[in-house]
Amino acid sequence: MPRVQYYAAASLDGFISRPEGSIDWLQTYGADSDLGDGPMSDGSYDEFYAGVGALVMGSATYEWILEHAKAWPYDRPAWVFTGRDLPQPPGGQVRFASGEAAAVRDEAMEAADGRNVWMVGGGNLASTWADEGLIDEIILTLVPVFIGEGVPFFARAVRGELRHVSTKTHPNGMAELTYRMPQ
Repeated sequence: MPRVQYYAAASLDGFISRPEGSIDWLQTYGADSDLGDGPMSDGSYDEFYAGVGALVMGSATYEWILEHAKAWPYDRPAWVFTGRDLPQPPGGQVRFASGEAAAVRDEAMEAADGRNVWMVGGGNLASTWADEGLIDEIILTLVPVFIGEGVPFFARAVRGELRHVSTKTHPNGMAELTYRMPQ
């Protein structure tokens, strides 16, 4: 059954980026050591992405991607929640959305064509969708670093009890935790 999955990495103290949006702590983790050749070195991301049919993200995440990626990195339809006019990436299948999250979830699920919808980030959008019961599963990759402050994985507390699905450890010291959201 296709699901909306909030798949992201966070520091051990619960942040997905530094206050200004930097993810340097993730991009460089293990790069100069024997921990592997970068953040994820065992193919977990590729396996996850193969099951994705559409993406949803907030405007800060979208703008970060536009600023830091050489080209639009996704070959799937994407929805960006924003109230502003933002540029369309060359070659991207990006739709801009505001308003009711449930309607966008339905559109994204239909576009995903039997695969999952990936909530790319960030914490505010994830909190809104969690409040409305629109996230089915959380896949959190914990990076064993503390950054002290930043953008939290969720902007607010999530109601209800999560159900553990699996835990996977990576050779580089990261741990991937999967939970089902309360419905």
